[in-house]
Amino acid sequence: MANPFSLLSGTKKVDGKVVLITGAARGIGAGLAERLAARGAKVALVGLEAEEQQKVADRIGANAHSWEADVTSWDALEQATKGVVEHFGGIDIVIANAGIATAGFVRSVDRAAFEKVIEVDLLGVWRTFRVTLPHVIERKGYLLAISSLAAITHAPGMANYAAAKAGVEAFSNSLRAEVAHLGVKVGVAHPTWIRTDLVESADAHPVFGKLRASMPGLIGKTYPLDVALDDLEAGILKRARTIHVPRWVGGLKLLRAFLPPIIEIGSRSRVPSADKAALADIEARGAFESAVTGHGGRAATKG
Repeated sequence: MANPFSLLSGTKKVDGKVVLITGAARGIGAGLAERLAARGAKVALVGLEAEEQQKVADRIGANAHSWEADVTSWDALEQATKGVVEHFGGIDIVIANAGIATAGFVRSVDRAAFEKVIEVDLLGVWRTFRVTLPHVIERKGYLLAISSLAAITHAPGMANYAAAKAGVEAFSNSLRAEVAHLGVKVGVAHPTWIRTDLVESADAHPVFGKLRASMPGLIGKTYPLDVALDDLEAGILKRARTIHVPRWVGGLKLLRAFLPPIIEIGSRSRVPSADKAALADIEARGAFESAVTGHGGRAATKG
């Protein structure tokens, strides 16, 4: 059966288009690569986890190719982009999806791990777009940055992630105005908690998993990966300005000014014990092990 999103008005075909996706080894990146390739796109997978990423390319077949590159490295991104253009002939769509997270409070989290999140999640988007932009301009294409619900709701224990993802949103909004006259569209996506390696790893953390589980209502709900892929795929086909996963996330933007004090009130009964437990976890496992979550985060911070 045809995907119902293909029947949406205003959609554009991706058949024959070249789509570069960072962080494509697993989760959202891998899922989008498979879905867009099924629509006839040629997908360039770019990221650190070379073996896992190659498995994704192998599943897809001839319309996929993998390049190992760190999104924080200018040289690596330039080499990967050059390889993509040589292999596929150009770039139409770029999805800056690579991202990592840590667990920890500002006063005690491992400093290097904290800063690596900002480097990957914010500067990685800037570097990815800057390097690929000339090729996207040439084809009047589309740039999509994966931000997060965390750009809107700033929870304790996620200061670096929230700051990076809010920065991604602001960066994308500025960039959109800069390149509109060149025929390039820019989108920003805000997924809530999605069942991915990153979220599952955070949930397994002995301290911050419990803190996350205490989030009330929709704010704390975790959605299946397919929910995110459905909304993101539909948005990509429309070259959407914003993609909210699910749609209620967009409604929170209307309440953004009121959210920080609400979160602060809700945190009063939870943070003191979590803060104490975080210090104990750091004492037991070390600051680095306590902070790093997910396969992608470990790959980005190794060495």
